[in-house]
Amino acid sequence: MACFALLLSEPLAQAKEAEPSVFDPEAAIAHSQKAVGRVVGEASFLNSAREPVSLTDFRGHPLVINLVFTSCVQSCPVIVQSLARAVDVAQEALEAESFSVITVGFDSADDTPERMRAYARGQGIDQPNWHFLSGDPETLEQLLEDLGFLYFPSPRGFDHLAQTSVLDANGRVYQQVYGANFDPPAVVEPLKSLLFGDLDGLTSLNQIVDRIRLFCTFYDPARDRYSFDYSFFIMLIVGGLSLAGLATVLIRAWLLARPPVHRA
Repeated sequence: MACFALLLSEPLAQAKEAEPSVFDPEAAIAHSQKAVGRVVGEASFLNSAREPVSLTDFRGHPLVINLVFTSCVQSCPVIVQSLARAVDVAQEALEAESFSVITVGFDSADDTPERMRAYARGQGIDQPNWHFLSGDPETLEQLLEDLGFLYFPSPRGFDHLAQTSVLDANGRVYQQVYGANFDPPAVVEPLKSLLFGDLDGLTSLNQIVDRIRLFCTFYDPARDRYSFDYSFFIMLIVGGLSLAGLATVLIRAWLLARPPVHRA
């Protein structure tokens, strides 16, 4: 009996270790934040048409990545719809081709290219710069590790962090966006900073224009849109005219106060 108990205890201990951890949102966010600044690897996926797609294909401009599992009926559709609203606003505020979006199905067993295509259609997503991708378990494991994304099996399918990652042009995680229902600035602002703010000096007219767009384009919650604020230029012109007028008055006063010059 003692030997039998000893033999039984080992597989029981192994089974206990194999049980999924309880999802802890705070721990998941801490793990996710450690990915900021990390370069995402050169993983390859299949798009909804079963064509190979590499993450390196998106280098050279910002990339937004969000992760879903297609059987999810709670948070994942809300995340996609929030992102769709942000993408719509971003395409209007920024150049439409200046960034890309990918949605990756992290449930490799079910999130096939066909399921991802149906999922995109069901969510009403048809933007040309938004791609729905599937991957094998090893590729997905590496991507999720690079992005700091955790998930655990649950009776509802999976418990996971509602996370959207914004990558810079070099594939480096620039910012994490949390929550299923977020406003457009949560995504548009980091994209705007990446596109207009990372300038190595103002050496060209285009860079000057981009810097102006960075500081003078603001989100209007009432319209749910970004707009260019001309008040900066109005204040600049008014301030310049005021300084010019003050300088003119001071120069004239100085000239009038000078003692007359007597010539012999």
